[in-house]
Amino acid sequence: MTILESGEMSRIIRRLAMQALEKNGTEDLAIIGIRTRGVVLARRMREEMTRLEGVEPPVGILDIALYRDDLLSGGGDAVFRGSEVDFDVEGKNIVLCDDVLYTGRTVRAALSALAALGRAKSVRLYCLINRGHRELPFAAEGVGKNVPTSVRERVTVHFKETDGEDAVLLEKL
Repeated sequence: MTILESGEMSRIIRRLAMQALEKNGTEDLAIIGIRTRGVVLARRMREEMTRLEGVEPPVGILDIALYRDDLLSGGGDAVFRGSEVDFDVEGKNIVLCDDVLYTGRTVRAALSALAALGRAKSVRLYCLINRGHRELPFAAEGVGKNVPTSVRERVTVHFKETDGEDAVLLEKL
C-alpha cells in the first residue's frame, strides 16, 4: 500500500527544511544524514534550504554500523562503509536526518557515532516517517508523516536516487 507519492514527499521535505531553518537558524548549521536513506533526505532538505533561504549548510554522512546494539546480540548484519563528515561538528547546530523513526535504536546509535566526532551545540532529529513503537525515549523535532503501524508491518521509503522512484510503502510481513 502506498502511503506517500512523489509530490507529497516533495512537499513534506520542503516543510521539514522550513521547520529546521526556523528552529536552528542558519548560523552554525550543518546537516547529517544517517546512511543510507537519511542521506538522501539530508541532501534534499539542503536543496530546499538553499532554494528558500540561499544558505548552503554542509552535509555529512553518518554510518552507525559500529554503534548498533543489535550487533552485540548477534541480530545484525551491518556493513560498515564509513562516515563522511568533512566539517567540524564542534559548536554546530546539527540537523540529523533519517527516513523512518521506529524503535529509537538507530537514533541511539547515531548519537553515539556523532559524539565520537565532537560536541555539537545541538542535535535535532528530522524524519520523513514516524511509525511509533518506540523502545527508547526519542522523539523527532520534525516529522513528515505519522503512520500508525503494527509490528507485523514494514515501512519502506524509496527515493529516486537509491530506488528509482519516490514513494513510501506500507507492507505486511
